[in-house]
Amino acid sequence: MRRRLPVVAWACLLALPLVSCGDEGARAPFAESRTPPSLDVRFQPPPGWAWGYVKVGDDLVQRYGVSAPPGAPRGQILILPGYGESAEGWFETARELNDRGYVVWILERQGQGGSERATPWRDLGHAVSFAPDVTATKAMVKAVIRPSGRDPFVILGASDGGLVALRAMEEGLRADAAILSSPNFDLADPPRAKGELIRVARWARGLKLGFVRYPGQPGWKREGPDGFGARLTHDRARGSVQQAWDLANPDLRMGAPSLAWYAAFYDAVDATGRDLKRVDIPVAMLDAGQDVKALPDPQSTVCAALPHCVKTRWPQARHALHLETDSVRDPWLKAIDDTLRLRMIHPSPKP
Repeated sequence: MRRRLPVVAWACLLALPLVSCGDEGARAPFAESRTPPSLDVRFQPPPGWAWGYVKVGDDLVQRYGVSAPPGAPRGQILILPGYGESAEGWFETARELNDRGYVVWILERQGQGGSERATPWRDLGHAVSFAPDVTATKAMVKAVIRPSGRDPFVILGASDGGLVALRAMEEGLRADAAILSSPNFDLADPPRAKGELIRVARWARGLKLGFVRYPGQPGWKREGPDGFGARLTHDRARGSVQQAWDLANPDLRMGAPSLAWYAAFYDAVDATGRDLKRVDIPVAMLDAGQDVKALPDPQSTVCAALPHCVKTRWPQARHALHLETDSVRDPWLKAIDDTLRLRMIHPSPKP
């Protein structure tokens, strides 16, 4: 007869791999990163790129970056990357949006990129709630970006960053439009069946053990797959960019998330789904037909529930649309440009 381990014993076994192998490095945020050797210029920081920090109350410090166009700006865009992405992985996109006349801001997520960490293990994406991400996003817009109202301001949320963007707008963040790029409202690759994962994740968080990973999920590995190998893009060069930055900057490295992160993700999905009618601005949802990270049905459900949402899907595209081949990425960039241009002509009413 199989005997069950007591709850405390099982919790200790969960924590053991993390405790024994964890990196005891500093949790502090950092700004300047080292450019990988031989990295193509298009993937390097845009001209005039500058770093900064935003902190709200007792929440963790989050890193952001900004770059401006060479001439007078025609609008501003705030990018919220998805899990495991740093601002460096978006430099090519920032450059091209600068060239189109837009000021580009990138706010990294709590405990990721150059942001402050909640645990001593820098490659562990840990969060007990997405609320600090939402609060930091609102503070970033209100206190740092401070849209003038004369030029359009658009927020772009990628992957689970789209979830944060939507929740911020439900809580009163104003923008002229929102762009959701491969937004993730339900995980296509959970380490366990969804119901069981939620139950275990919330149980671990309640016991203050949410800082551990689900058994068998790895931390960052040098030999791990890059974006191309993980089937996030069809473009080998763009798919290798984040890995190149990670290799040159150990503080940027991210492995699998903590159990508490999963609990926080599904909490945010539930909360966002209840308040979609509050988002009264135009939303452009840009989806990938070969997405291994985000399930398509929840994307369609969310877009249908939003008061003003138009969905575009590229059947042959993979999850990381900003890293895809030009055949997908060019129309993706055009969709972003068109959204901003349309708001120049028909700005959203201000409250």
